Amino acid sequence: MKTDSLSRKADYIGITGSVLCIIHCLITPILLLTSSLFQNSSVRVGYLSLDYVFIGVNIVAVYFATRHYAPLAIKRSLWGFLGLFSVSLLLEDTAPFFQYMAYVASAGLVITHLLNIRQHRLSHAH
Repeated sequence: MKTDSLSRKADYIGITGSVLCIIHCLITPILLLTSSLFQNSSVRVGYLSLDYVFIGVNIVAVYFATRHYAPLAIKRSLWGFLGLFSVSLLLEDTAPFFQYMAYVASAGLVITHLLNIRQHRLSHAH
C-alpha cells in the first residue's frame, strides 16, 4: 500500500509541476516585456532556468508514477510526453515550434497522470 500511495503522490506532483510550467511559460514573455526587474540579465537567467527545475520535477514524478503499477500504455505515454517535454524546453529558444510543443507535452503529462490516478482508483476499488 505504501508504494501505491507514493505512486499517487508522484502523479499529483507531476500534474502540479506541469501546470506550473505552463503558467511559467505563459507569463514569462509578459514579464520580460513589462517588468524592469527582468531587464537585468542575471534575474532573467535565474528565472528562465526554472525550466530545468520543471524537467527535474517531472522526471522524478514520472519515475515514481510508473515504477510499479502503471499499465504499459500509461508508462509509455508518460515517458514519451516527458521526453517530448524535456527536448521542447531545451530547444525552445531555437524555434517557436518547440515552445508550442512544450505546451502540448505538458498537457499530455497532466492528462496521462490523471489517467494513471483514475486507473489506480479503478484497480483498487475491487
